[in-house]
Amino acid sequence: MVSEKPRSGKDARGGGGSDIDRFALTEVVPSPRDFIFVDAERCTGCGNCVAICPMDLWRMRGGRAELAEGYRENCMECGSCYIACEAGAVDFTYPPGGTGVSYRYA
Repeated sequence: MVSEKPRSGKDARGGGGSDIDRFALTEVVPSPRDFIFVDAERCTGCGNCVAICPMDLWRMRGGRAELAEGYRENCMECGSCYIACEAGAVDFTYPPGGTGVSYRYA
């Protein structure tokens, strides 16, 4: 079976190939406090969080995962890191009201 190329759109991954710029539809108001925490004692160093983060906010250091500085300004709050962590080392809570990612609908 031959895979069909996208017919249109800047991003072939989403929404049927529309020409919508998904980043233009988001606004980030940085949270004043952390909302993702890593328990270094539980982290097994599997790298799932590093591999799955669409914003590339995770790094491995000394065999353990850690968040990049400034992650609050770039995190899309998808929760993928929390879901992917089989060891339960990642704790994710949504930022307080009025901060975080806001989506505008066209």
